[in-house]
Amino acid sequence: MKGILGRKLGMTQVFTEDGTLIPVTVVEACPNIVLQKKTVENDGYNAVQIGFEDIKEKRTTKANVGHAKKANTTAKRFAREVRDADFADLDLGAEVKVDIFAAGETVDVIGTSKGKGYNGTIVRNNAHQGPKTHGGSKNIRHIGSLATNGITSRQGKILKGTIMAGQEGGYRTTNQNLTVIKVDVENNYLLIKGNVPGPKRGLVMVRSAKCSKGNSEPVTLVDYTKEEE
Repeated sequence: MKGILGRKLGMTQVFTEDGTLIPVTVVEACPNIVLQKKTVENDGYNAVQIGFEDIKEKRTTKANVGHAKKANTTAKRFAREVRDADFADLDLGAEVKVDIFAAGETVDVIGTSKGKGYNGTIVRNNAHQGPKTHGGSKNIRHIGSLATNGITSRQGKILKGTIMAGQEGGYRTTNQNLTVIKVDVENNYLLIKGNVPGPKRGLVMVRSAKCSKGNSEPVTLVDYTKEEE
């Protein structure tokens, strides 16, 4: 398993040499720092904790500062664990860069989805509207019947999982089986095909796909810098 933390900068599009347009998300992933290594003997499982983005000591806790000093580095704004990491042999304080991934590799991207506030079942759960004709129904956007589910032993009881109005978005979500289009080690960014969760500048974690459908062949992108030269 491989993983790196970064920020979603936004979306753009790139072209292959045969003229195919590919929509991509730009993920800036400056070198992550190995903060801690967990083992089966000490913690019950194998994992590597990585940190991303420096933060001033006065803006974080003393525990965070002391934890980072064990790895000879400054306090980090974000820290996450990668279980059974391929880079478990790295020492504390070592850097994890975007070159752990390659073009054509299949990855999962984890982030916090955009919060959309309080929404009804039509928006939140893709429910149908009620009848608008014949003047008899006023139940157009209402959730409808909840407890009359036809089960004799449970009449009057709302079953767990019943769709209702409530908070939409703002939760951890994972976009699976996305393809890495380009890895730029010099500028510390990844181009990932399609969309990833979260707003611009939102924190995301790119990791190896857990349910991978296989890697793709790398594509050759149009290089506009050659034309400028």
